Amino acid sequence: MTIKPLADHILIEPIKEEEKTKSGIFLPDTAQKEKPEQGIIIAIGQGRKTDDGKIVPVSVKPGDKVLFTKYGPNEIKVDGKEYLIAKEDDILAVIE
Repeated sequence: MTIKPLADHILIEPIKEEEKTKSGIFLPDTAQKEKPEQGIIIAIGQGRKTDDGKIVPVSVKPGDKVLFTKYGPNEIKVDGKEYLIAKEDDILAVIE
């Protein structure tokens, strides 16, 4: 299944955090874990439409590694894989 975000929405594959602490302790799947804040952009929409009808393109591209707000994106599951859909405003930075 292919997902094509609309407007200024962005499809992100979250990067899972380490399963091991800095001291070497492995965390079980049942441990309370933080939501991811980093991910790889998979697809982008065409951009935001202004009041006068012009399209402002999205400033990131597929393949960019980004930092995003923890609770802004919506979680979805497609074909058993987890993704996030965020608005461009939820993207805080591109990680280089």
